Amino acid sequence: MNSAYAARPGLPAAFTARTRWIQLLLGLVCMMAISSPQYVWTLFTRPWGAELGASPAAVQVTFSLLIVLQTFFSPAQGWLIDRFGPRVLITAGVVLTGLSWMISSTVTTLLGLYLAYGVLGGLGTGIVYVGVVGLMVRWFPDRRGLAAGVVAAGYGMGAILTTFPIAATIAASGFRHALMVFGIVLGVVGVIAALGLRQPPPGGTHLVRPVPTVRDTPPGAMLRTPLFWLMFAMMAMMSTSGLMVTSQMANFAADYGLGNATVLGLAAVPLALTVDRLTNGLTRPFFGWVSDRIGRENTMFIAFGLEGLAMLLWTQLLHDPVAFVVLSGIVFFGWGEIFSLFPSTLTDTFGTGHATTNYGFLYMAQGIGSILGGPMASLLHDWTASWVSVFGVAIAADLLTALLAIAVLKPMRRQWMAARA
Repeated sequence: MNSAYAARPGLPAAFTARTRWIQLLLGLVCMMAISSPQYVWTLFTRPWGAELGASPAAVQVTFSLLIVLQTFFSPAQGWLIDRFGPRVLITAGVVLTGLSWMISSTVTTLLGLYLAYGVLGGLGTGIVYVGVVGLMVRWFPDRRGLAAGVVAAGYGMGAILTTFPIAATIAASGFRHALMVFGIVLGVVGVIAALGLRQPPPGGTHLVRPVPTVRDTPPGAMLRTPLFWLMFAMMAMMSTSGLMVTSQMANFAADYGLGNATVLGLAAVPLALTVDRLTNGLTRPFFGWVSDRIGRENTMFIAFGLEGLAMLLWTQLLHDPVAFVVLSGIVFFGWGEIFSLFPSTLTDTFGTGHATTNYGFLYMAQGIGSILGGPMASLLHDWTASWVSVFGVAIAADLLTALLAIAVLKPMRRQWMAARA
């Protein structure tokens, strides 16, 4: 195979190069449009509980359904995107996401909420997420880490633009009105962006520098390789550690006496959550960009080790509100990059021909992490009556994954790519 892509015959190279940055922008908008169902869900939990007379645990089943459907169905969604093209499926995913909010605004039972917000929303956001990431790693073979990081940051940070407007609408007109209005707005914005998406031209894209290519590996063959399962286990461990902090932060902050603490006049826990959202988004393009230059595994070693060490220091200073806020941001800066490093590493290794379907299988590791980092972390805490054991597992997972990246994944991938170049 050629060592670099070239512009399609008859298509100016500059046009092709410019087009892919436009595609990246459109993909970013699509990801921002679907981020609110996950990241502003907390604004709707209490209103739904009061409206339906349901317990917090019963209402939270909706959120679990959203995440499970988003991740566990991603291989099938990836296959559909590879089969029918990204524009049709990503547009459909954005429509489903918008409809999930619009229909949710009319439901009157828990089952209706589960089906509309959880199931429909999970399927819609999952299609868009894997579709956009799979498309961008094709458009940017020379900058896969950066491209995957930019669109992943859109998902991680997109809700920053909607959180306060949605909260204000809920306060002024009620949560049902907010769901209907923003379901329409986000759906329309997402559809406009999705309709502009397209596959790279058959001849490839114009690149700044040549990049090596490998033969495409279909999903069935990929699933038979120890290399894929090593990456799956690594992503599952990193997902577990990050989602443990995400799901349990308010609980362990309260246990350590920080529930009413303030920093610079602001409540410590909400401030930490805001800082975390920013660093969790910024780390994705940053470490993606770094990995394009120093290598995926080297970057994993640095980033994963950073999270583990920051979390270790965090556990020693949890009683200090300022340290709590600052170190929580560093912890998430060492975590969020998994959503740029793993898809780019996977596509580097197994090729672009089945990139979306292949990433769908790897993305299931996020679903495993949501179970281990949420309910299982709570059970471990209840069993040991201490957060030390929970943090210990998370820190061990971070440091082990960092070592696996440099000591095991790097030589295995080098051997694999040399054989299939």
